[in-house]
Amino acid sequence: MKKRIGSYPRVRIEGGGRAVVSQAGGVLLVETVRKAGLDTAISAALTPWRKARAVHDPSKILLDVALAVALGGDCLADVAMLRAEPAVFGPVASDPTVSRLIDALAASGEKALRAIRAARAEIRQHVWRLADRKAPDAGGTVTVDLDGVLVIAHSDKEDAAPTWKRTYGHHPLMGFVDHGPGGTGEPVAALLRPGNAGSNTAIDHITVAQLALAQLPKKYRRGRQTLIRTDSAGGTHDFVAWLAQRGRWLSYSVGMVITEAIHQHVLKIPESAWTAAVEADGGIRDDAWVAELTGDVLDGWPGGMRLIVRKERPHPGAQLRLTDADGMRLTCFATNTSGRPIAELELRHRLRARAEDRIRTARATGLRNLPLHRTAQNRIWLEIVQIALDLLAWMPMLALTGKARLWEPRRLRLRLFAAAGQLVSTGRRRILRLAWHWPWTGHITAALERLTQLPDPG
Repeated sequence: MKKRIGSYPRVRIEGGGRAVVSQAGGVLLVETVRKAGLDTAISAALTPWRKARAVHDPSKILLDVALAVALGGDCLADVAMLRAEPAVFGPVASDPTVSRLIDALAASGEKALRAIRAARAEIRQHVWRLADRKAPDAGGTVTVDLDGVLVIAHSDKEDAAPTWKRTYGHHPLMGFVDHGPGGTGEPVAALLRPGNAGSNTAIDHITVAQLALAQLPKKYRRGRQTLIRTDSAGGTHDFVAWLAQRGRWLSYSVGMVITEAIHQHVLKIPESAWTAAVEADGGIRDDAWVAELTGDVLDGWPGGMRLIVRKERPHPGAQLRLTDADGMRLTCFATNTSGRPIAELELRHRLRARAEDRIRTARATGLRNLPLHRTAQNRIWLEIVQIALDLLAWMPMLALTGKARLWEPRRLRLRLFAAAGQLVSTGRRRILRLAWHWPWTGHITAALERLTQLPDPG
């Protein structure tokens, strides 16, 4: 009988290996930066912060931190991952230099934030043109989802406060462009708020909507082709009135709280007025119905607003609320879209749940916590997180196909970015050879080929 020696093979470890590159798959993100022109755009935007005899460009420092976050880092010091591989990521600034830049940008307040955001908006339009039919506006419309994120603080940072979930930290409000069922999504707005910031604060929703619209191509900054979706936190008179303001004409689909007045109107709806809810594949949703409310329940709201309610049999074990009726869970939303069946509008609003996926990926990409102490510094960090999320959305949109385009950051890191390689120099060329036995090497090489075929910026 053969003696068992363990589940894993024993490997002898020796230092001194040459031309071996870790995180070799990170070249996908580097090539995305190059083809998008993000480095040159941010370099131009941050010119006022470049010192005369500085060795490192501020844009390179900022992008290096964003790349480190995209690869899984969650603090400024994780830029050391890139510093260890200069053959792939180039020269990387020291930790003190990175910290000094963050402090300088934070001290500039809104000026630095506006510069970074303007560069991102410029490049976003260019990337969407490159993506063509894969772009989120390929159908002539853009959907922006607004939602809050709770970020736990494990120390006494500036503006950290008790949250409504009895935790302690911050409560940023973010906006994401939905890529639809064939893609993921990308961030277009983030407003850093104290942990005790209210969920139904209309001025915060207006501010985030303005930031989100400024990130879109100009033709989508007003008009019915842009849809703003929120949960019931956005269902306030002031925010809905702002969305429907004359000259802005945005489409909206906003969750509403089931008030006593809405509850009483639901009880009066005849059975014949209920329509079966539908699924994304066109089938009927089991035990779910929708109806439209009319009458005085719309008094005081902007003209053209429709109020649609859904009743659904709750799953076993779910607790009913006081506003539920006849053993059915009630939800409600408002929209100004006309000429479409209410079941179709309810499905469109229900798909807002994809924003929860975007929040999950944000938490896995630098938003698990805010690593800096001052609020001004963490606002810069929030912009870095958005740049990292942009790259993680743009790279699959431009270079990946099939199910790989739906991979979330953690899967991208494990399968693509973590691949190791061997750097070979021949003449004046440097070639990165990936391991042939790695199951996803084909995805990496095919994605790089697609990126290479894209036109260079400017």
